[in-house]
Amino acid sequence: MMLGGVALYQIDNFKEMNRLEKIAITKHAKERLEERGIKVDDITYCIDTGEIIKQYEDDKPLPSCLILGETTDNKYMHIVLSRGKDFIYLITAYYPDPAQWESDLKTRKE
Repeated sequence: MMLGGVALYQIDNFKEMNRLEKIAITKHAKERLEERGIKVDDITYCIDTGEIIKQYEDDKPLPSCLILGETTDNKYMHIVLSRGKDFIYLITAYYPDPAQWESDLKTRKE
């Protein structure tokens, strides 16, 4: 969704808030991180190295976005985030499956 010609979220807004004390991890996200062996440091690094590849303006309770970035050991990762006034909310994180994503890891296969 574009608001006045501007994308809903900008990666710089997430980078400005990218500190552990500003990241709220949902229960679902915590379970997925543990399942997938993803460290919280990977989340902050992914934000620092990432780019927004999709906006989900209709998500509730807040709009969210999909970011493609890297982990601390240089693996590509997708994270879904939303943002309030004071916190970044981590919804989920995963390693993109090449069977589901084109080689750029930005485009979902049909």
